[in-house]
Amino acid sequence: MKVDVSLEAWLALSLTRGLGGEGARRLLKEFGSPEAVFAASVSSLKSVVKADVAAEISKGIDSDVIAPTLAWLQDINNHIVTLADSDYPQALLNITDPPLLLYVKGRLELLNHPALAVVGSRNATPQGIGNAEAFAKSLSDAGLCIISGMAHGIDAAAHRGALRGQGNNQGSSIAVVGTGLDKIYPAANRDLAHALAQQGALISEFPLGTPPLPANFPRRNRIISGMSLGCLVVEASLQSGSLITARLALEQGRDVFAVPGSIHAPQSKGCHALLKQGAKLVETAQDILEELGAPLIAPALNSLAQGLDIQDTGFALLDHVGFDPVDLDTLRNRSGLTIAELSAMLLTLELSGHINTIPGGLYQRIH
Repeated sequence: MKVDVSLEAWLALSLTRGLGGEGARRLLKEFGSPEAVFAASVSSLKSVVKADVAAEISKGIDSDVIAPTLAWLQDINNHIVTLADSDYPQALLNITDPPLLLYVKGRLELLNHPALAVVGSRNATPQGIGNAEAFAKSLSDAGLCIISGMAHGIDAAAHRGALRGQGNNQGSSIAVVGTGLDKIYPAANRDLAHALAQQGALISEFPLGTPPLPANFPRRNRIISGMSLGCLVVEASLQSGSLITARLALEQGRDVFAVPGSIHAPQSKGCHALLKQGAKLVETAQDILEELGAPLIAPALNSLAQGLDIQDTGFALLDHVGFDPVDLDTLRNRSGLTIAELSAMLLTLELSGHINTIPGGLYQRIH
């Protein structure tokens, strides 16, 4: 893979000792491009950043520093996207501190695909694990990409469920990690990481070689929420890091959803706290799809309905719904349709006023 000079300058800027994201963005605003930053005089650099950082930049691009990353890019599945690239997640441009660049392993096209964050406790209950997998699969079936942090518990379950989805003919998921992409953390998720690299994507703002430092994980959470239309918290204690993601999502203007649980379970207290603060209570994936709104997810739903005559097949589905409440699995058995096809048609029928959803993930015909 041939790497252009511009990318080398972006890399060198991102790896400059003592220069954080805020300082890098100030330099880019002042000088226009990384190449122009490295061509600037020390005195002009000092007007934007500290003297020691200006001195580092004035040394120019150190080929030895960026060489390991350039070697990593020789793998066709490895990529770097910068703030100036069209592949950069456009949703991140609207947050207060977008990463200067992202390391990506996997499918670049997912970076700008409609997505939902699914997060929760590392110490999840079996019920929480099952709920995370089920929600993620259903949302993936509906064409959404599921974003999480590849941690133990709810995160890993969400990734597994999403990868089993059939939306757009292939389930998809993105893991935003708190290490360099040449490291897998936690090591127990090695197989999951390989599956994500092939079917979805792994992304990080941290340079290669970065270890799993505690401070990295709260920081990566702003990317998880920032790339998503909303954030679903499946199970969380009051001390769970997933509440940080939920708070960031609110600050970024995203919807926050929470799954309720037992009032006696510590793993549900974080979700209940979110619900008290105004998060939306959800019992099924359909609740989330409806809240996000048809215009936002129309491309995903339309792709599920390709090859189906909604006018005929959709209204034929009403015979299977009936006037008695029925769940999604029963409808699948009655109709022979996939969950993805059912999700598209049920939403269409609800928006047109023919059916209603009721608590417990049930559907009922209105007329």
